[in-house]
Amino acid sequence: MAPRITLEEVSKAAGVSKSTASLVVRGSSRIPESTAVKVRDAMAQLGYVYNRQAANLRESRSMTIGLIVTEIVNPYFAEVAMAVDEITHEAGYTIFIGYSRDLAERQHEIIASMIERQVDGLLLLPAPDTDPERLAKQVNAANVPVVLLARRFAGFDYVGSENVKGAGMLADHLAALGCKSVALLGGRPAPSLLEREEGLRVSLEKAGCELWSVNEFRSAITPEGGASAVGHLFDLGRLPDAVVAYNDIVAQGVYDEMRRRGLEPGRDIAVASFDDTRIAASQVPPMTSVAGFPQEVGAKGTEMLMKRLADGNEDIPTQLILVQPQLRIRSSTATWRPRT
Repeated sequence: MAPRITLEEVSKAAGVSKSTASLVVRGSSRIPESTAVKVRDAMAQLGYVYNRQAANLRESRSMTIGLIVTEIVNPYFAEVAMAVDEITHEAGYTIFIGYSRDLAERQHEIIASMIERQVDGLLLLPAPDTDPERLAKQVNAANVPVVLLARRFAGFDYVGSENVKGAGMLADHLAALGCKSVALLGGRPAPSLLEREEGLRVSLEKAGCELWSVNEFRSAITPEGGASAVGHLFDLGRLPDAVVAYNDIVAQGVYDEMRRRGLEPGRDIAVASFDDTRIAASQVPPMTSVAGFPQEVGAKGTEMLMKRLADGNEDIPTQLILVQPQLRIRSSTATWRPRT
């Protein structure tokens, strides 16, 4: 028996996105007639059979998606949200956005509220202290598919940057500059922090360099948190060759506190970070950062969730997409030279 023609094959043949083809199948008036004709022609040529049972399931949907992030001040989260909004809008969905403030209990309450409002699926940037079992029970009981973004827990669909690789690239760069000691500052214990720490440690140790990363250096993911973390480091009487901030928001506070203490980023201490949001390039001096491509994370996560919804949230293997990072080298490390 020949395999059943899928809507994805139809969309490729028509030269449109799968979400556009889906809207044509559902008879949406938002699609131009010229585009609808191309989709219908592709359906006829391929022998696509309209699945009435799936259509009935679609008609019972709320056509809403829940998006939960930490907050919106961080440009990384804002770019994720904009990418999600663009794709969901094209597919005819409305998004509900909630902010967990990185608090697992608040996150649990927001998810419960969204499920009560019958969202069709969830996109979640989980709080660091998320209990994966509790999360699984909550969404599975309602048969609501969830895709995790940026922070990974086993057993869930996930899209995020390949943090270990990106951190390794940054470590290789710092070692090549002659850095012998590197402090990882800021952030809360979470999968993304642990992955970045792992990538830094493995590559630095291979080059004979030290990584200073202890609980005392963890902080809120804010400029104030970064200032507090680097201030604590200096109060201990430790002056590393390089400081790596958990992300650009934290690094902003690192810059401020260094200058308050008479130290210049990029001259006295090399400074680098993760995410490569607009904050990194606008610092003075411009800051080296590992690009994590939040728009791509948001877009691919949304597409993954849409596939789950199109398949009726069937019991298919957990999906994983790791976005390839890039190291953006700028003056905050490139101009640093070993102390003599």
